[in-house]
Amino acid sequence: MDNYDHYVAIDWAQSNMAIARMTREAEKISVIDVPSDIKEFQLYLERLRGKKILTFEETTTSQWLYTELKSYVDEVVVCDPYRNRLLSEGPKTDKIDAEKLVQLLRANLLKPVFHSGDEFIYLRKLVSGYEDIVQFGVRFKNQRSSLFRANGLDKKEKDLKEPSEQFVLEGIDQGIEAYEKQKSRYEREFNRIVSKNSIVRNLTSLPGIGKIGAVKVAAIVVDPKRFKDRGQFLSYCGLICLEKISGGKSYGQRKPRYQGMLKGVFKTAALGAIQGEGKNNSMRQFYDYLMREKNYAEHNARHAVARRIAVLTLGVLKSGKKYHPRGRLQCNKTL
Repeated sequence: MDNYDHYVAIDWAQSNMAIARMTREAEKISVIDVPSDIKEFQLYLERLRGKKILTFEETTTSQWLYTELKSYVDEVVVCDPYRNRLLSEGPKTDKIDAEKLVQLLRANLLKPVFHSGDEFIYLRKLVSGYEDIVQFGVRFKNQRSSLFRANGLDKKEKDLKEPSEQFVLEGIDQGIEAYEKQKSRYEREFNRIVSKNSIVRNLTSLPGIGKIGAVKVAAIVVDPKRFKDRGQFLSYCGLICLEKISGGKSYGQRKPRYQGMLKGVFKTAALGAIQGEGKNNSMRQFYDYLMREKNYAEHNARHAVARRIAVLTLGVLKSGKKYHPRGRLQCNKTL
């Protein structure tokens, strides 16, 4: 952090932007609060001479800000707002937040959130839209099911006797029909991406990873080199716990803050891989080994399979090659 001439933090809002700046030589912080204008801020950054580092918090506008501003500074740090406890202390205004943020930047106390400015942005937006559509459909289907259960009927029925309930049911059925159309539209796009993108296509070679899961993994991970080892990747996926130690004493384990969508992909992949058939189903062999030889509980064995698939996924991403099973699995090591 001592290699920069200017340290800049911005608290961006729709109506105003608070800008705080420190220099390498002076500890004094200059803060301004002006109407939001991305062009004016770009001009402000251009006028600063020397090496510049910029930070702002992860919000709904952070990807747009990252794309618009990355070429105007030497480094951009999009920071994790959950780690910025200093901002919640004392009085709170945009100017105060920006001032505290630049102090944290200068002291190298910010935790960066990964952002990318390439074609993976489209994949991320596609996956986000698909998840919203699925949640929309699940909500409608649950509403339909509960409507029939309240009348002691099976959800496979088509009509209800009460006119008011039938009116509600017709609206729900129209929503489900719209959901199915949109879901099919997204799935066609996923198929197109798999056929064109070699990274996504390689991921589909992994056990239990389908086309949609492959697109999700590629969209979220983007650059596998940002994970220094498999432990960090497993923690990011929520597939391992972290031990709490103080004074040489262990106080149990805690779950890290993780990427929920990735955890869902690998847990689902584990279920699919275990249920798959074939003599060379190494994941099923691994699962059976843990159950019979190591006396694992079923859920622990399934979780271990999910971790193994996650490690293989990281290997496929780093190597740029497809996964090729090697026949019978050697089970002398577990994850």
